[in-house]
Amino acid sequence: MTHLEIAKQLDRNGASFKAWLSNLPTPLQSWRPAPEKWNLLEIVCHLRDEEREDFRARIRHILEAVPGPLPPIDPEGWVKERHYDGQDFDGVLREFLAERSHSVEWLEGLGEVDWSAHYVHPKFGKLSARLFLHNWLAHDYLHIRQIVRLQYQYLKSQSGESLRYAGRW
Repeated sequence: MTHLEIAKQLDRNGASFKAWLSNLPTPLQSWRPAPEKWNLLEIVCHLRDEEREDFRARIRHILEAVPGPLPPIDPEGWVKERHYDGQDFDGVLREFLAERSHSVEWLEGLGEVDWSAHYVHPKFGKLSARLFLHNWLAHDYLHIRQIVRLQYQYLKSQSGESLRYAGRW
């Protein structure tokens, strides 16, 4: 896939995230399928921070040949450190969607760049801009799956009904 094809899919995914996450009941926003699992608020905070500080920032770092290591990230640690569970769901969703629009505009405006440009990570070796671009899209798909599954689990926990008629999950 070209970077423009991926940009278009990231844009479509932004619309999907908006559809799956807008106007949700407050109890669903903070519900967890298990104590150690993320809730929807934490997922949206994660998506916002990854959009700003991971994929776009790291690709830019590589394409602009910025000296030094990649910008540091700590997705697991940020959940507690940044108090994801105390943030405003609708506000965070708006921030994420604005960041996604910015990302798509940035990708569409790149023109011809060397997607094989890379950073040599001390532990993981050569990490190309292309690798980060494709993993950005894969990251979306993983979280779309996670969001849909969490909503299914919430329905199952709240309905008191068997959901077998719907089909196998």
